[in-house]
Amino acid sequence: MTQDTIVITGAAQRIGFSLAKHFVKSGNLVIVSYRTERKGISLLRELGVECIQADFATDGGIHQFARSLAEKNLTIRALIHNASDWNAEKHTDDYAALLDQMMQVHVKAPYLLNQALAPFMRNDKNAGSDIIHFTDYVVKKGSAKHIAYAASKAALDNLTLSFAQKLAPHVKVNSIAPALIMFNERDDDDYKRKALAKSLMCLAPGETEVLNAVEFILNSNYMTGQSVNLDGGRALK
Repeated sequence: MTQDTIVITGAAQRIGFSLAKHFVKSGNLVIVSYRTERKGISLLRELGVECIQADFATDGGIHQFARSLAEKNLTIRALIHNASDWNAEKHTDDYAALLDQMMQVHVKAPYLLNQALAPFMRNDKNAGSDIIHFTDYVVKKGSAKHIAYAASKAALDNLTLSFAQKLAPHVKVNSIAPALIMFNERDDDDYKRKALAKSLMCLAPGETEVLNAVEFILNSNYMTGQSVNLDGGRALK
């Protein structure tokens, strides 16, 4: 027996956690990946979310997660690529390793998972399933301080265009490009003030803004190969 499923990568905390909680409370079957055991994973398990440990820093981790899903023979309604890594040139002098690290998680993992899991998406009607890539507002602006990170997110944005062409019309493929959405607990007031001033809207909207964008994409029967920019006008400053 098959049933529709929401798959979310990187759901141990923040946006991924909020998405998983939202979809399971909406009555969906939700499967998530996580790299590190956190409190959020325990909470998701209590809600009925299936949580699969997977480290996308290795090819083996990516393939194992894909195999775990394929073995279930479920129909995937949406594959949401939220898993992310972050590092900057100022933290290392091994630039080759840094670029490999960013490309591995932000490009290779979505690329391989899309290829492996596309056969498990609905092909009996147009716009039957969705793939959503989380990119970043720096895709169109670049970043002098986070060059490898920005380049990897730009590559992920390009994957959106290619997979939209490859998987149409049965699967829509879009991306969401956020800037500041929510703060970390350790962020102090001075950092918050400076961060908020970088956008036209001068606020951190919280996870609801992302949930609304995801639902907008899922409810569309027509939009594919597009990027929803959630940056509060930051790219315009």
